[in-house]
Amino acid sequence: MTPRDRMLALFVVLLWGLNFLALRAGLDHFPPMFFAALRFAVLAIPVLIFIPRPDVPVRWLVLYGLGFGVGQFAFLFTAMRLGMPTGLASLVLQSSAPFTVVLGAILLREKLTRVQMIGLAVAVGGMAIIGADRLANATLVPVLLCLAAGLSWAFGNLGARKTPATNPLHVTLWMSVVPPLPLFALSMAIEGPTAGINAFARATHDGHAAFVALAYTVIAATICGSGLWTYLMSRYPAGVVAPFSLLVPIVGFTAAWLVLHEEPSVFSLVGGAIVILGAAAATGVRIPGGRQVSPELARI
Repeated sequence: MTPRDRMLALFVVLLWGLNFLALRAGLDHFPPMFFAALRFAVLAIPVLIFIPRPDVPVRWLVLYGLGFGVGQFAFLFTAMRLGMPTGLASLVLQSSAPFTVVLGAILLREKLTRVQMIGLAVAVGGMAIIGADRLANATLVPVLLCLAAGLSWAFGNLGARKTPATNPLHVTLWMSVVPPLPLFALSMAIEGPTAGINAFARATHDGHAAFVALAYTVIAATICGSGLWTYLMSRYPAGVVAPFSLLVPIVGFTAAWLVLHEEPSVFSLVGGAIVILGAAAATGVRIPGGRQVSPELARI
């Protein structure tokens, strides 16, 4: 990966790490499915009117939208609404990195080495520690929902990987056309037909922070962050780009600690460190101060 693209990947890490604060603010005012639908609807309407559809296969664009847009945020927002701490959510969501490598090996025939398989096992062990810690506090369900969000994101990564285009931003923008209708339908079926509308009306009076959060998720996290991520996924193998997402929890944990005063348990921190180390090996990250693992995929 070139130095410029490496810096772009780190910028995406910053945008996505801070995005968890915006998500928490939005979920304090909106039901999760409705908030997810609103996020993409704000983009989809002008995209349909002003942006030409990119010349990419529709099936991969739909997979990108369903995985990254519908699955990821439906599960993630529900988990956070059910009590998943913001910082911990940013960590468990990064299970998408090893999930991406496994799916890349199975579906795209990208090579999976012995070191990667060991790393995957270590990452699963770290997730088990986090799950056991949350189970002790009767909050295992949000962890499982976050894992489902990570798996959905991994499928979205594969969709993005299969949509090379001269304008990755247009791919990202058109991806946003896919999620609104399924998410609005889920909101009506699960949250009630008027829950989202009532929440929107209340937010216009006393929830200005919710609209600031919505603007951040649309402009910074989706247009800028996802646009750059799509650009990187279109240029490099999934196993090269996905490891950068492992840095997002560092920003997410720090921001949640400084702004929301969240204090994760020792077991959550230990499990998180194990997850990051295992996923780093699984995705071929060069460990600072050490040797490069999985040279076939690790180019960062």
